[in-house]
Amino acid sequence: MASKSALILLVILSVVAVAVPIVAAASLGPRAGGWKTIANPNAAQVVAIANFAVAEHNKEKKTSLVLVSVKKGESQVVSGMNYRFLISAKQDGATAVPNKIYSAVVYYSPSGSPSLRSFAPIEN
Repeated sequence: MASKSALILLVILSVVAVAVPIVAAASLGPRAGGWKTIANPNAAQVVAIANFAVAEHNKEKKTSLVLVSVKKGESQVVSGMNYRFLISAKQDGATAVPNKIYSAVVYYSPSGSPSLRSFAPIEN
């Protein structure tokens, strides 16, 4: 009788030992530092950050791109915040030229200062 009780106790402890880490890991949510999709890429704040990226690119490369739309956005918590976008842009005043898709990354420091980390065309 004692060995049967010990066996049942061992089985229960084994199940708990396996289940607790799985439940704990699931409750943590996404890993820290992972990219999270921005639900509304047309939100005013998202568009403002994308416009900043285009304006900074224009300053650096002496171009005249204009933001058409934000196709996709992601954010990442770091020692500040990273934003990664796929944006549609065109040359200012160009009506016959098709829009191009660009990838842009903007970093916001903890003080709230933005900086353009990358801006590059995506091959169509």
